[in-house]
Amino acid sequence: MRKIYTLIMSALVLGFCGCAGVSPEAEAGVKVEKVVSTYKIGAYADVESTKSKLASAGFDVVGTYKTDAGTSILYTNAAMKAMANKPTRGLAAVGRILVDDERKQISIANPVYFGKAFMQKEYSHATASAALGSLEKAFGPLSDSSDKWEFAGLAGYHFMVGMPYYEDMSIVGEGTTADLVAKAQAAKGTTAVVKLSDDRYVAFVSLDRRTNGFVKKIGTQNGQLLPWAVLIEGGQAKALSAKYFIAISYPLLTMTEFMTIATVPGAVEADLKKIFK
Repeated sequence: MRKIYTLIMSALVLGFCGCAGVSPEAEAGVKVEKVVSTYKIGAYADVESTKSKLASAGFDVVGTYKTDAGTSILYTNAAMKAMANKPTRGLAAVGRILVDDERKQISIANPVYFGKAFMQKEYSHATASAALGSLEKAFGPLSDSSDKWEFAGLAGYHFMVGMPYYEDMSIVGEGTTADLVAKAQAAKGTTAVVKLSDDRYVAFVSLDRRTNGFVKKIGTQNGQLLPWAVLIEGGQAKALSAKYFIAISYPLLTMTEFMTIATVPGAVEADLKKIFK
């Protein structure tokens, strides 16, 4: 009886944390850290210096976006775009760095963490670790953020039972690729529209100012999740569920803290649908 009880409790724990699956080595094909930091923290550099360092490391800066803590910088390279140029995977093509004027640091969204979460079984550790290596070389010693998650659980991450997974995207618009791209480009505050192929683009669009205010409630230190990314492919504009994207960007977020922004997921979807209507 005790053995059966233990098995049931183990299954419940795995269901809540999304950590079920094979070992990191088996999933990625190479050895990786068991627990991966969500962000890499480096010495402060202003926006122009950060952009220059990215360029010198072989990255293309595709846009900048002003946040409550500083400036979010979007970057990519050929390898990242090639890895992500697959159905539903395009969001992994572009990385994010927050130039945090408030804390006088830079915060880099870890390409290993978000690469595994977004690419799942199609994740390339060679590509993600190469991107991270280039960033470490460009920005000097980087420390781990307090935010982190088990690598093996990232592909199946969800906040808790009943909450959405990566694949539970919201359809915020439909039409031809050209039409959807044009709507994204014409929207007020759009930061970038990145082409991956003739039928696959990633647009970074601005939410309503009131909607954006949720970042101040739960922590501006992770503010590089703005601007919001929208994947355009196959006649649809698709966005990660806000419940998923906020949770994976703030893995230390508690249920109590999440409840303080309970109206935000609906507001995000409404804002995006206005852009692509």
